[in-house]
Amino acid sequence: MKITYEEIYLHVLPALESKKSEFEVYRYKKVSEQDIWNFCITKKWKKKIVPEIPLHHIVNDILSISPAEFMTFEQIENSKTSNWFSDINQEELQLLLNPKKEAE
Repeated sequence: MKITYEEIYLHVLPALESKKSEFEVYRYKKVSEQDIWNFCITKKWKKKIVPEIPLHHIVNDILSISPAEFMTFEQIENSKTSNWFSDINQEELQLLLNPKKEAE
């Protein structure tokens, strides 16, 4: 029987809660256990098969995350998903990207 991501998450939830509490000490109050879990899956274990990682390695990886490492990842992810041109309409975007020279 293969263990699922959800089962692993439930097993390591105390470590995630501990890391969340540590981040709160550094005034990162909006970080959740799920945010830390997503960071691990997306960044720490990007090229690994998580159910095959020994549980003690998973816990160690969670507890060794630095606030700087996590926040850098969050900033990069947010910049990837941000639509910088959401406040302008299609016509303004076209003018910005392909300006026409005015006749003199």
